[in-house]
Amino acid sequence: MQNKGAIRLFAILLAVVSLYQLLFTVATKRVESKALAYAQVAASGNSAMVPVKEAEYLDSVSGETALNLLVLKYTYKQCKEKEINFGLDLKGGMNLILEVKVSDIVKALANYNPDATFNTALRNAEIREKNSTSDFLTLFGEEFEKADPNAKLAAIFTTLDLKEKVNLGMSNAQVLSVLKEEAQSAIDNSFNILRTRIDRFGVTQPNIQKLEKAGRVLVELPGIKEPERVRKLLQGTASLEFWETYDNTEIYQYLMQADAFTREVASAAAPKDSTVAAKDSISADFSDFLAKDKADSTAQAGVKSLYSYLMPSQQGGPVVGMAIARDTSKVNAMLALVNGKDMLPRDLRLMWTVKPIQLDAKAKAKADESIFQLVAIKSVASDGRPPLEGDVITNARAESRQQGGFEVSMAMNASGAKTWARLTRANIGKSIAIVLDGYVYSFPTVNDEISGGRSSITGNFTVDEAQDLANILKSGKLPAPARIVEDTVVGPSLGKQAVNSGLMSFLGAFILVLLYMIFYYRRAGLVANVALIANVFFLIGVLASFGAVLTLPGLAGITLTLGMAVDANVIIYERIREELRAGKGVQLAVADGYKNAYSAILDGNVTTLLTAIILFVFGTGPIQGFATTLMIGIFTSLFTAIFISRIIFERMLDKNQEISFSSKTTANVLVNANFDFIGMRKKLYMLSGAVILVGIISIAVQGFNYGVDFSGGRNYVLRFNESVNTVDLQSKLTTQFDNQNVEVKVFGADNQVKVTTKYLIDADETTMNTDSIISHKLYAGSQDLLHGASYSDFNTNVLQSSQKVGPSISFDIKLQALWAVLFSLIGIFLYIFIRFKDWRFGLGGLVSLAHDTLFVLGIFSLLKNLMPFSMDLDSAFIAAILTVIGYSINDTVIVYDRIREYREIHPKWDLKALFNGAINSTLGRTMNTSLTTLFVLVVIFIFGGESIRGFVFALLIGIAVGTYSSIFIAAPIVYDAIMGRKNKQ
Repeated sequence: MQNKGAIRLFAILLAVVSLYQLLFTVATKRVESKALAYAQVAASGNSAMVPVKEAEYLDSVSGETALNLLVLKYTYKQCKEKEINFGLDLKGGMNLILEVKVSDIVKALANYNPDATFNTALRNAEIREKNSTSDFLTLFGEEFEKADPNAKLAAIFTTLDLKEKVNLGMSNAQVLSVLKEEAQSAIDNSFNILRTRIDRFGVTQPNIQKLEKAGRVLVELPGIKEPERVRKLLQGTASLEFWETYDNTEIYQYLMQADAFTREVASAAAPKDSTVAAKDSISADFSDFLAKDKADSTAQAGVKSLYSYLMPSQQGGPVVGMAIARDTSKVNAMLALVNGKDMLPRDLRLMWTVKPIQLDAKAKAKADESIFQLVAIKSVASDGRPPLEGDVITNARAESRQQGGFEVSMAMNASGAKTWARLTRANIGKSIAIVLDGYVYSFPTVNDEISGGRSSITGNFTVDEAQDLANILKSGKLPAPARIVEDTVVGPSLGKQAVNSGLMSFLGAFILVLLYMIFYYRRAGLVANVALIANVFFLIGVLASFGAVLTLPGLAGITLTLGMAVDANVIIYERIREELRAGKGVQLAVADGYKNAYSAILDGNVTTLLTAIILFVFGTGPIQGFATTLMIGIFTSLFTAIFISRIIFERMLDKNQEISFSSKTTANVLVNANFDFIGMRKKLYMLSGAVILVGIISIAVQGFNYGVDFSGGRNYVLRFNESVNTVDLQSKLTTQFDNQNVEVKVFGADNQVKVTTKYLIDADETTMNTDSIISHKLYAGSQDLLHGASYSDFNTNVLQSSQKVGPSISFDIKLQALWAVLFSLIGIFLYIFIRFKDWRFGLGGLVSLAHDTLFVLGIFSLLKNLMPFSMDLDSAFIAAILTVIGYSINDTVIVYDRIREYREIHPKWDLKALFNGAINSTLGRTMNTSLTTLFVLVVIFIFGGESIRGFVFALLIGIAVGTYSSIFIAAPIVYDAIMGRKNKQ
């Protein structure tokens, strides 16, 4: 082998770099181990304080040296930045995809114009966007033209904000061009604002990046223990407004009229035999109001009016009433009905407070929900805008109050200070409401004119709430709401379990492969094992060098790489054994074996690399982690199998050491195989066709279980302290979720379940807190299993993980999956066509891959409700299909390569004999590679954890059938295509 010195140098440098990168992880783990030991002592038996003390210790040593490499010294903080980055599924945390909708930006740019043509076009474009690959503004332009061909967009967008860019003489196309620029600018601004909020939140190693689709942002926050706080932080637009208010006495009469009107409407619609009277219009005490509400809920409902849900205030000030949290939506609906009849003043707006009121002991005993106040806002400007907005705020910070609690103090610029002074001067003795994102945070009474631009927001805040609010205000206002379209939360205990199961599966598979190689190839197997160990070391080192995120599918990828890495060694060893059986000496056999194996190794790995690249391009999150690991593993496997093992062999030969490539048991396995694969092809075509037909019928009749990332919805993993009756729990949760479909399945152990639902998946996150609503319903439905545990304990100890995928992003995921499979097949076909210079080889490969894909799909449809683990079709399943495609074509290419070689060596052979000979000669390699890979997959399947069991099952079935198809489908198809042409000629 030439250039041995250069290869040795490269191997040494790669080893040094890998060791250097891994030392950072070793250093951080050493410091964190000390931190945990300190925390356990300092917490004095209080387990809740252990994480706090651990964080305090790590913060105190963050600037101290943790790794000393001669002249290079690295602090704990620097080591933390360079360590192997574990994914959220391994250490817990939160993964979000946020979307700033272009439609919201367009509405804001039009200043929420009520024009009918404009709003019709917006609605129709939003509907089309869900199932279209075109951008929103293109669809909006088309719909606007359809709604009214003579309408002018310029008339809609000549607003104050766009007066310098849009004029009435512009065409619709010109206005759309301006809107596209403004929308992109708004999206870029949104990204910067979101990044600033996250940076100020103080998360270790956060990741925020733009996604391909305009307006979408990926946010990964490891170690997050307060997901609800993060959702509030990221979804708020930070639209801060200062409003004048009405006094309750000024509008009380209007609300009385509204109550009478809603009572009349309800009476007309109510059944004649209603027996329960509505609540009194006025209650002297809110505890009495709550008592009546409970009485109504346990009897037949009577005629209900506005004041059946809203207790009116009898005092002065801007508060007009109070309502229980679950009744606020009913109050909103009734007020909307009243507004439609112009019964309320045109300049009146009614807004809820953001935080519930503090109840006295009497009321708290009768209330099982929070109580919110309704505040009367006065909108006096002709354009409906507030007198003062948040863009005048120059600084905001959280401060403690003398009375207790915290507030947010704000400073304004000169223009804002002037307006604030005028506003407070005009409202002495009255209240000014401070509103953020449509909710009232406080409504202080003005005692004197406030000059200097100082103000504050009070509201019984905790220190975290005050700090988050100050951060939002300092970061700036989002041009449109950031909606969460995908949301995954993994609890730390589930992450720790995933690490343990992942490492166990990895070590088990690794040991199994090492033992098998020694058993089958004796001393040559030891050489292969050295190469495999070097491969794993290099692979992890390179992953750390690139800053790649190691996920649970990534660990599966490393383990699977072991099985596939054996392939190159097996191909080489089988060729060397052939050369030895031909009578060549060991030295010449080794040289010729390596030389003759290069072509097959190259072809097989290139096709696998193609699928890995496509997985990386079209996948997201964990799937990209799997693809990254697979790509790096292919290169490290090639390097170690081809070069490292060759150097070891040549050193052994130079020292005249004996090298054995088989034991007595394995020396002649399949050596003289002479199966008539071509002769039995038609029977096997019929067998495969029958199995696939059954699968297609199953797909047509009963379909699949689609995961939430394909169908949209929510997943929750709940772990209890006892076995769960899934039928009983499903019944209780169905009642909680308003009788909508809920699916409850055992997930791993019998005390752990996965709950799947589409409840409120289409709800507007900007107007209702759906995550909190659903988690409360999960808590309420699980009461029999919680034994009095609090809601906080439920979120901390029972709720292990959650996942939400909105309908719009589920469509995109399905589309990406389709493109991934399509491009993978096209890429493989083109590579085989170019490499073998014959389209019939490409056809055989495509038919065999279609066979494998349909086989796995059929199995997942047939067994979807029979297996004790998830058989969902989701993005992980697509990753499995693409991996099977890569592996199957790898097998196929090995057979093709031998067929091509036989056609060159034996040009006069009968075609049938040639094909049978080529297939039989590769059986040893096929058996060894398939067995080692299947061994590895079985270990992962048993020990790898519940979350990837379905994924590994798909790989098991796919790789078994892929091995079958490369022998019995791909090569015979090429034979039939060649013979068909010959017969025709």
